Amino acid sequence: MPGYELIGAEEQAEVDDIFKNGGVLFRHSFDHLRQDRWKVRDFEREFAKSVGMSYALAVTSGTAALRVALAVLDLQPGDEVITQSFTFVATVEAIIESGAIPVCAEIDGTLNMDPKSLKSLITPKTRAVIAVHMLGTPARLFEIDDICREKKIALIEDAAWGCGGSLDGRPLGTWGRMGTYSFDFAKTMTTGEGGMIVFQNEADYKAAAAWHDHGHENNPSVPRWEDTRASSGFNFRMTEMQGAVGLAQLKKLSHVVAMQRKNRDAMWAAIQNLPGIIPREVPVGSHETADALVFSVSDNATARQCRDALLAQGLSTKILPEAVTWHFAGTWTHMSELVDSHGGDLTKAFGPSRTRLERAVSLPVVVKMDETVPARLRTALAKVLK
Repeated sequence: MPGYELIGAEEQAEVDDIFKNGGVLFRHSFDHLRQDRWKVRDFEREFAKSVGMSYALAVTSGTAALRVALAVLDLQPGDEVITQSFTFVATVEAIIESGAIPVCAEIDGTLNMDPKSLKSLITPKTRAVIAVHMLGTPARLFEIDDICREKKIALIEDAAWGCGGSLDGRPLGTWGRMGTYSFDFAKTMTTGEGGMIVFQNEADYKAAAAWHDHGHENNPSVPRWEDTRASSGFNFRMTEMQGAVGLAQLKKLSHVVAMQRKNRDAMWAAIQNLPGIIPREVPVGSHETADALVFSVSDNATARQCRDALLAQGLSTKILPEAVTWHFAGTWTHMSELVDSHGGDLTKAFGPSRTRLERAVSLPVVVKMDETVPARLRTALAKVLK
């Protein structure tokens, strides 16, 4: 699960470096004060290098990253953006805020976007697809990318849970035209709040950099207060303190993912031979971030019994089954745009996805796992899965 387990002296040192050298907290300007400290710029450069991309833009959150990425596409009224029915509410919020119509595909055994469902939903109005790597397991990017290329539709990856993961050796977030990441407090690396976008081409990067900064082009030939602009925008700038923490956290990312994978495997080894337990499907070539251990049982009643038994052992579940309403589009009746695009009644939408999610159990994976956890998991689940 999280980088927050490892916040310490390294992050403090990066933040202290700001205050010992001018104390400038704004990512731009104040050159005469900041003594050449540019934490956000450095974070962007190092993050881009870590995923093998040339362009990266730091923003205030993973939600902001999605919104800025969509702004690059210059969406028009009536344009549709397809994502998946199992995601965090922010993915659909960003589509609505961009002025587009949200359309959600069914999920398959990976609990990510079903490529067959995606293909069936594409219309002449479809402008983009947002594929989400839920809980650190890669979506079926080979198939999804092929569909997007064939239909000439922009692919954006929501890698909020995928930072540090890969598919076929290629980092998650780098397959599509743009990839977005979240650095909230419970992600594999954190800046408290914050996000990042990576880009395949310079034109998209420049458009996003301006849009996230009120349209500022940061033209080097003029001072910022006389800056040139070609579009409007909004304010999603990351602060220097967030950039400083990000620099330190990025150095720990590979360790975080390695420990999560190790601990996830130990948890699975303890419970995998229990009756009626079915592992989540994982695409061949996946290097998961192992944010959670997900499996299915026979029905929703059994899934909830698993949760109750885990709580009795001082353990917990994550998102499934207890927090699904924040992560399943079939419950988002407060979003009129989504309701309208799916026939006016979400209770009748996403039947296959609903069935999969009702049977799923998700266990949180941490870096600093108590060595008693695997045995306690087995004790708890063995009482239910007989």
